[in-house]
Amino acid sequence: MAQALCGVVALDGPSGTGKTTAARRLATELNAGYLDTGAMYRVATLAVLRAGVDPTDAEAVVAVVRRTRIDVATDPSAPRALLDGTDVSVEIRTEEVNRAVSPVSAVPEVRELLVSEQRRAIREAVDNGGGIVVDGRDIGTVVVPDAPLKVFLTASADVRARRRSAQDMAAGRASSFEEAKASVQRRDHLDSTRATSPLRAADDAVLLDTSDLTIDEVTAKLTELVEGRGLLGDEVAGTRR
Repeated sequence: MAQALCGVVALDGPSGTGKTTAARRLATELNAGYLDTGAMYRVATLAVLRAGVDPTDAEAVVAVVRRTRIDVATDPSAPRALLDGTDVSVEIRTEEVNRAVSPVSAVPEVRELLVSEQRRAIREAVDNGGGIVVDGRDIGTVVVPDAPLKVFLTASADVRARRRSAQDMAAGRASSFEEAKASVQRRDHLDSTRATSPLRAADDAVLLDTSDLTIDEVTAKLTELVEGRGLLGDEVAGTRR
């Protein structure tokens, strides 16, 4: 009988640590939902850019986000990000969005709006008797501070830059190692120094350095942590117990 996740696994960490891929794989293997909170901030950022609004103009940014419907699918096998009902999963990964997402996501009112939606999705998954893997930058510290398992993924800047550069190349975007490293370091600085919900590990989070690990090894270690916390139940006829 297949085992399924019961409860919430919070995965935090900077870009390039492999958390999004690992989160999806873990959710798939454990018959759980998956929530990419970073995609929500990217959809908000895309809406701001399409509206021609300066990402640093907090008041205008909030006005755009308030009138925008942001939806992120929680099926790990078919992740989708929707802006007012239109799939923008590809558009939110552009370099333009990469550059603008930090200032948009630093706006307190934006975070308040999206955190409310994130908590709703998480609560729905748990109330339905299942589990959900959530990845982002403030999951264990702000979104679900009572999550039974919090993991903070790290990796060296060089490793993360190589991964980012490879992802860009695979997506058809030209990106040198130097450009990728500068982008990673810039995002790290902005996310860790913002006044609201800065990027940091929760006090009770498990630290996992992925620098020398393959994605399979990362997923295996996460599965071990889930088992160690007693978060696995049996899946019965599409439900979990």
